[in-house]
Amino acid sequence: MAPLRIGVLALQGDVSEHTDMVNLALKRMGLEGEAIKIKKKEQIDEIHGLIIPGGESTTMGRVSELYGLIKSIKDAALAGMPMLGTCAGLILMAKKVQDAKMGETKQPTLGLLEVEVVRNAFGRQRESFETNVKIPKIGKKPFPGVFIRAPIIGSILSNDVEVLAHHDDKIVTVQQDGLIGIAFHPELADDTRLHELFIELILKSTFKNRFSKEDA
Repeated sequence: MAPLRIGVLALQGDVSEHTDMVNLALKRMGLEGEAIKIKKKEQIDEIHGLIIPGGESTTMGRVSELYGLIKSIKDAALAGMPMLGTCAGLILMAKKVQDAKMGETKQPTLGLLEVEVVRNAFGRQRESFETNVKIPKIGKKPFPGVFIRAPIIGSILSNDVEVLAHHDDKIVTVQQDGLIGIAFHPELADDTRLHELFIELILKSTFKNRFSKEDA
């Protein structure tokens, strides 16, 4: 099997934290590969999966649109490329976005995840917190969830979306086929299980198989 190339959108946000976690997860899984920082739309053709990190969702969306990345990322997802969005990344992947105080936003999004996301649902920076999150899909041990100006998934818009985790009855992690959306910051925890779950999706994806054949 060819080494995995997992992209991390590197326009703004927790880029280095995600690259470190991807490389650590690959090592723990005994897999060859590396995390690659993605800044240009041409790089999308060079990777097997993409992580959209936390940061400032409006800025990330506008810069992605300016650089032509929105279309390239969306085309790759529709072709089957697995993607993981955390915090701002979840917002950028969502079909609809609301702000907890301002209501509907008009920010650019990918519109891939069939969910409506509510920004700043737990409050602003000073209301940030860390708590254990139960995610049965990755095991019985709770995951250390770091919530920083975190959104929530306010509503599910399709039966294709599987809810993976709640916090205080609020949906904070979902999966839709090869797409995973997480409201908190798994890259800030000393736990690679969510990154490993994403890597497992890449290994199972038809996009990965097709990509490998083209490389052969």
